[in-house]
Amino acid sequence: MAEARDALTALAPVLRVRPELQDFCRFGGDWRSSHDAEAQGWAAFHVVTRGACSVERPERPPVSLQAGDVLLLPHGDGHVIYGGDGRRSGRPIATSQGDAISIKQTEGDVETVLICGRLHLESASENLVLRALPSAIVLKLAGDDTCSRLVELMRQELDRDRSGAAAIARDLASALFVMMLRQYLETDRPAGGLLVLLTARETGRAMAAMLGDPARAWSLDELAAVAAVSRATLVRTFRKIGGMAPLAFLTEMRLAIARNRVAQTGEPFAEIALSVGYQSETALSRALHRRFKVRPGALRRASRPSVELTVSA
Repeated sequence: MAEARDALTALAPVLRVRPELQDFCRFGGDWRSSHDAEAQGWAAFHVVTRGACSVERPERPPVSLQAGDVLLLPHGDGHVIYGGDGRRSGRPIATSQGDAISIKQTEGDVETVLICGRLHLESASENLVLRALPSAIVLKLAGDDTCSRLVELMRQELDRDRSGAAAIARDLASALFVMMLRQYLETDRPAGGLLVLLTARETGRAMAAMLGDPARAWSLDELAAVAAVSRATLVRTFRKIGGMAPLAFLTEMRLAIARNRVAQTGEPFAEIALSVGYQSETALSRALHRRFKVRPGALRRASRPSVELTVSA
C-alpha cells in the first residue's frame, strides 16, 4: 500500500517514540497481573513470546493472545492480563529487578512469556497519532519474519539479562512499533488524525507540501491549490479529520519538528528556527514555551542524560 509507506515517511520528522520496557514475565498455571491506566500520551503494549493469555478491560470483551501476538492499547487503558480461566487469582507472582526491568514470575513450570511496556509519543504526535487509533490493536506477527525475529531478539536479550539488555530491547521495541503502525495502516484505516490526513485525497497533497517545506509561509489559497480542492473543502476536511484548521495544523507540525530537532541534535537554535518558519531563535523559543512550557535550552539539557530515539520509517 503506497499510501501507508508515504504516510510513515512523511511522519518520520515528527514521530518521536520513547519506549519503556516495564516487565519481563514468566508465568505458569492460573495467574492474574493488573495494570493501571497510563498517563496521557502513553500507550501500553504486551508482546507474547510464548504460550497464551487473555486481557480484560472494563465493559469490554476479553482479548485472547497467542505466541507471536502484540497487543497495543493506544490510549493506555487500565487492564488485567491473565492465564487460565481468569476467575481465580492463581499463583502468586514474585518480582525481582533485572537490568533496568522488573522480572515477574510464578513458581513451577513456565508456560507463558510476556514482554510488557509502554510507548510515549511526544508533542503533536501524541495527539495526532494516538487519538486516531482504536482502543486496542492486536497484530499477528507469526507470519511476519522480520517482526518475529525482532520479538525473539527482545526475548533473548531480556532472558539472558546481560549488561545493556534492557537498552537493546528498548531500541528493538521502537522499531517494532513502527512496523506495527505500518501493518495497521496496510490492513485498517484509522478514523481520523494525522495518519488519515496524510492519506486522504482531499488533504494528502497539502500535508505532504507542509511537511516537505515547513519554513514556507503557506497561505490557505496555496494549500488548496496544491490539494486541488476549494478552500472551504480543505478547511472542512482538515477540521473533520484532524480537529483543526490547516494553518493551525502547520503550526503544530512546525513545533513538533523543532522540538524533535532541539532535543535530538546539536544544531544551533537559530538554524532550527529558520528551517521551520520562525525568523529568529527568540521567536521559536517563545512559541515552544507557549505550546510546551519549555525553552529550547532546557529541552536540550533534559534530553542529554538518557538516550531516546527518533524513529524513521
